[in-house]
Amino acid sequence: MKTILIVEDSDDMQGLLTNMLSSEYQVISAYSGTEGLLLFKKYPVSLILLDRLLPGKSGDEVLQIIRQTSQVPIIMLTALDDATDIADLLMAGANDYVTKPFDINVLKARIMVQLRQTGVDVNDKQPIVYQRLTLYPQEFVVKKGAASCPLKKKECAILKLLLMNPQQIFTREQLYEQVWQTPYMGDENTINVHLSNLRNKLAKLDPDRAYIKTIWGIGVRLA
Repeated sequence: MKTILIVEDSDDMQGLLTNMLSSEYQVISAYSGTEGLLLFKKYPVSLILLDRLLPGKSGDEVLQIIRQTSQVPIIMLTALDDATDIADLLMAGANDYVTKPFDINVLKARIMVQLRQTGVDVNDKQPIVYQRLTLYPQEFVVKKGAASCPLKKKECAILKLLLMNPQQIFTREQLYEQVWQTPYMGDENTINVHLSNLRNKLAKLDPDRAYIKTIWGIGVRLA
């Protein structure tokens, strides 16, 4: 089940969105910009619904901070419908927006579109750069400078997920469900083998640096 983080300070709006989404998604609620950032760092989030007017850090500030480390889909919730204002939001990194009051079915459709477009499918044409690595998802290749290393499809999907969420810790269950797109049945061996193979390939490509770190008792993240 994909996880949606709702950053909204209104109890009524939180209740409406939670009731609307909880049957299809795991929902995490934050009532301020600061709390939203803390929860984003703590949990692997699939999408964020982000209100603009928040206590503490504003939605615009939260958007800017998250975009420094992650390309997680963000749909802004705004009471403004000025074209210039909305254009600025999209240029700042928002994937989409809805203006309040909004139609629930329209918001659900926009969420589904973003999750479909930014899932862990490895058909993306754009390379992903992290430190000294460049991942080419469409080619199943990771490079460091002129050196390159071919990856299997699942290895590529795991690396892409980690690169796009460099601050997040993923449990093996979360990795499995997001990469394999099937419920996790406790088969840690499948994940462990793919992680081991991926680590070995990255070590040969860049022996001076470890890119995948194990957080004992929790999961893995980028080093």
